[in-house]
Amino acid sequence: MGSSLLERAGFYDPPFKMMAEKSVQIVLDDEDDEVETLKGRIDVLVMQNQFWVTLLESKRTTISVMSALPQTLAYMTANPRKDRPSFAVMTNGSEIVFVKLDFENSPKYDLSRIFSPVPLINELYTVLQVLRKIGQLIVQLN
Repeated sequence: MGSSLLERAGFYDPPFKMMAEKSVQIVLDDEDDEVETLKGRIDVLVMQNQFWVTLLESKRTTISVMSALPQTLAYMTANPRKDRPSFAVMTNGSEIVFVKLDFENSPKYDLSRIFSPVPLINELYTVLQVLRKIGQLIVQLN
């Protein structure tokens, strides 16, 4: 999911703002009990303290987008506005998942299905529609 998709969804325009990235290490165990440590970055763009974009940068496509969920939820729980739901989108380049975190009563999160930007089942238009809807909701809540 590139910056052009976020731009088309309106997230580079006011009232949205962006913040920086974090370095991470992911330890993988394969079927032969071999351990491999991958180092990379999780780029996190925080917009309006209600929408996080988590880009899991990986040279290997075997790393699931779901490996970014714990860090994404950690960022989302730091949201100062607990009276409103927070949203995130996570991607590793071949998988896209939306996350919603609601603080009402006790924190609960929900995940979308996995969307694919792969050409044969290209769902980027659907992802763009979801991004635009989230952007409209955030603007309405503020």
